[in-house]
Amino acid sequence: MHTVVPLLAAGAFSFNWIKPLWIVAAGAAAATAAMYAIYYLLMLFSPKVAAITRTAAKEAWAQPLFWVEMALGVVLILLAPFIPYNTFGEDVKMVKDTGVTLILVLSIVLAVWTASVSVAEEIEGRTALTLLSKPVGRRQFIFGKFLGVIAPVLSMFIVLGALFLCAVSYKVKHESRESSTPDPTVAECQREIVQIVPGLVLAFMETVMLASIAVALSTRLSMLPNLVICATIYVLGHLAPLFANAFRESRLVSFFGQFIAIAVPNLDDFNIQAAVSTGRSVPLLYLGWAAIYCALYSLAAMVVALLLFEDRDLA
Repeated sequence: MHTVVPLLAAGAFSFNWIKPLWIVAAGAAAATAAMYAIYYLLMLFSPKVAAITRTAAKEAWAQPLFWVEMALGVVLILLAPFIPYNTFGEDVKMVKDTGVTLILVLSIVLAVWTASVSVAEEIEGRTALTLLSKPVGRRQFIFGKFLGVIAPVLSMFIVLGALFLCAVSYKVKHESRESSTPDPTVAECQREIVQIVPGLVLAFMETVMLASIAVALSTRLSMLPNLVICATIYVLGHLAPLFANAFRESRLVSFFGQFIAIAVPNLDDFNIQAAVSTGRSVPLLYLGWAAIYCALYSLAAMVVALLLFEDRDLA
C-alpha cells in the first residue's frame, strides 16, 4: 500500500496516452467508410470494374504474403515503443520515422507482389483471355486490377497505421517514464499523433504511384523483373532531386539527372522525415498538391499500362 500511493502520485499508472486515441478510431473508421463508398460507387457506375476489383482484392487478401506482412508489421510496431534508440530524448521521433518507413515498405512489397500475381500471372496463365472473351474491355480490366491492388494496400495502412498511432501515443508516456520527467498530458500525446498522420497519408500516396507502375509493368513483365524495376524506381525516386542538383557541371550527367527527375516519380517529396525531426506540422496545401501529383502520375502510368496491354497477344 505504501508503494502504490507514490506510484499513483507520480502518474505511473496514468492513461493520458489512451484519451487521444479517439482520433485514431475516427480516422480508421473514416478511411474504411471511404473505401467501401468508392466500391459502391463503382458498383453503381461501372459494375464490371467493380467486379474485377472485388475479385483481385479477395485474391490479395487470401495470399499468405498479406497475412505474413500484417503479422510482421503488428509485431514490430508493438515492439517499437520498448526499443532503446539511445538518441538522448529523440526516441519518439525515431519511432515515428521508422514506423512510417516500415508500413511504407511492407505496403510497396504487397502492391508489387499483388500486381504481378493479379495481372502478369493471369496473362501468362490465359486467365485474362477467358475474362476478356466476356463483355469486358481491356480498359476495365486494367483499372479494375489497379483498384484491386490498392484495396488490400489501403486495408494494411488502416490496420497498421491505427496500431502505429497508438504506439506513438504510448511511446510519449514510456519516454517520460524512462527519462524521469513529468507524465505527458493528453494534449502532448494528441499532438504527436496528429503530427504523424500526414506522413501516413503521403506514404499511402507514394505506394499508390508505385502500384500504378507495377500494374503497368505487369502487362509485359513477370514478377521478378517487376520487383527489381520497382525497387530501382523507389531508390531513384528518393534520389532524383540529388541527381538533378549535384551534377550541374557536366552536361551529360546533368541531362541524365534531369531525365531521371522527370521520368521517375519524385518520391522524396512524400518523405516528411525533416518535418518530423524538427517537430513541424505538414500544411494541408502541401498534402493537396501531393495528392494532385499522385493522381496525375498514377493516371499517366495507367495510360502507359493501357498502351502496353492494348496490343498484347493473349492467345
